[in-house]
Amino acid sequence: MRYEGMIYRPPSEAYSLIVQVTIGCSQNHCIFCNMFKEKSFRIRKAKEVLEDLQDARNQYRHVEKIFLADGDALVCKTQDLESILHFIQGKFPECRQVTLYGSPRSILMKDQEELDKLQRLGISMIYMGLESGNDGVLAYMKKGVTAQEMIEAAHKVKKAGIRLSVTAISGLGGRKLWKDHAKDTGLVLSEMKSDYIGLLTLMIEEGLPLADKIRSGEFELLNPYDILIETKEMIKYLDCPGCLFRSNHASNYVNLRGTLNQDKETMIHLLDEAIKGNIHMKSEWMRVL
Repeated sequence: MRYEGMIYRPPSEAYSLIVQVTIGCSQNHCIFCNMFKEKSFRIRKAKEVLEDLQDARNQYRHVEKIFLADGDALVCKTQDLESILHFIQGKFPECRQVTLYGSPRSILMKDQEELDKLQRLGISMIYMGLESGNDGVLAYMKKGVTAQEMIEAAHKVKKAGIRLSVTAISGLGGRKLWKDHAKDTGLVLSEMKSDYIGLLTLMIEEGLPLADKIRSGEFELLNPYDILIETKEMIKYLDCPGCLFRSNHASNYVNLRGTLNQDKETMIHLLDEAIKGNIHMKSEWMRVL
């Protein structure tokens, strides 16, 4: 297997075979994210990807899950993705799940018929980063799309019968826009009707443009208690029946998990207890692990 640079994958893909279809992220301008900054984005040749898959087949007897990396594998030509998926079907008959990251732009670039075909060929879930439902926050963070475009992308994925996992980030609005970020993110997530929601908490790494804005005072971080209050506000606006909600990433101060909408009040109560100091919050040194 050939890998280039640091490899990132969703937490739920911990036991998946990871194959790089792209190198880096097609967007890669977000000022808060450091995931693929050391890479120059490019799409790998389908022939190389098939060679890696064959190498994996030679090494592993049983592969149930495959994750197509890096940051936006869906941006590849549909024809190339088709050849990769046909190869997986033929060489990995035991594989029950093929997933990838899909940016809103790459989803919107695909015709509905293309997404439908990818679903028939085995794409079972797409991971998409919403980050915020507020257009002001999205523009400031240079996400490159609007909230409405992300809603449209989500609807296309769901129409194709592909499961959708969406991430949002607590604290991304800073002290100035936290209320707008919380409310609009809850409302947009409700409109997206995803199958899974993963809520992370903003973490700052040196060298990023956002770190410079924090030092200059242009962007003011929320403290841990502010984050819990913002999270509570966001959850209040969620209306996503049957959606699995997780906020148990290493970055989160308090772990939450539940099924919406039935567990909303339980999660809000837990946040209230943490705000009162009755539930221990994760220490900062644990958040960097």
